[in-house]
Amino acid sequence: MTASPNWYERLVLPHLLDIGCGLAPFADKRQLLVPGARGRVLEVGIGTGLNLPLYERRQVHALVGVDPAGQLQAKALRRNRAAGLPLELRPGSAEAMPFASDSFDTVVCTWTLCSIPDPAAALAEMHRVLRPDGRLLLAEHGLAPDAAVARWQARLEPAWSRVAGGCHLTRDVPRLLAQAGFASQLQAGYITRPKWVGFNVWGEARKA
Repeated sequence: MTASPNWYERLVLPHLLDIGCGLAPFADKRQLLVPGARGRVLEVGIGTGLNLPLYERRQVHALVGVDPAGQLQAKALRRNRAAGLPLELRPGSAEAMPFASDSFDTVVCTWTLCSIPDPAAALAEMHRVLRPDGRLLLAEHGLAPDAAVARWQARLEPAWSRVAGGCHLTRDVPRLLAQAGFASQLQAGYITRPKWVGFNVWGEARKA
């Protein structure tokens, strides 16, 4: 059973995530990816709904947002009042989603894999629910290619994870995608400072 959120997770963390994940370098990548979502769309880790204003309303027939953090839903619902999307919010885990296989045209995942307890299981679920010709649109931060930066990531990760909602710094996103059966077309680079949190990948993936 998942523990109830404490006062920090209820009252402070949603605002910190909203501010941090809404900064310009991240907003730029969202703008590149999210308007490409089409058909029946699943957003994994919808959080406070930062992506909602970016969807092309005429291209999205249905949007399902999954997130275990129910305390974030109020912000997402407020954003959707302006966006006017056909949104259904589902509290729950990305590692075991209650959807039929091959049932979504697009899966959107932005700065979410870092905080999922089992990212391999979550990606396997995304692969399962995505239609054979569907696309996974994602942007994530993770393990840096530079050894010195990666060492700092490993040192800082335990403390960082405690204050940043379970966020991990050392996840190798391209490797995880390949292991889940995705063929990906990604760009990568340091998009913000400090470098230990600034290495990101973004792009799309399809079933291999």
